[in-house]
Amino acid sequence: MSKEISDDADRSRYEIRVDGALAGFAEYRRQEGEVVFTHTEVDSAFEGKGVGGALARGALDDVRAKGLNAVPLCPFIKGWIERHPDYADLVA
Repeated sequence: MSKEISDDADRSRYEIRVDGALAGFAEYRRQEGEVVFTHTEVDSAFEGKGVGGALARGALDDVRAKGLNAVPLCPFIKGWIERHPDYADLVA
């Protein structure tokens, strides 16, 4: 199962594709120096397969690479960061 995460800036969301099929997304809005995560959704066909975690990690890695901070308003992203303290430094 191949997983690919991309930033669809036109739709203001990170998307994850599994074997080419859209499996989920994390919506955001950009502010000065920050990415505010507002909503995350994973298709029910992909739940329990690590898709949400891969999406969170990929999105937050991209935020870090761009030198931005993360504002996790979305409960999923917030909970994921709490379980992965090595990403806590991204939280504004």
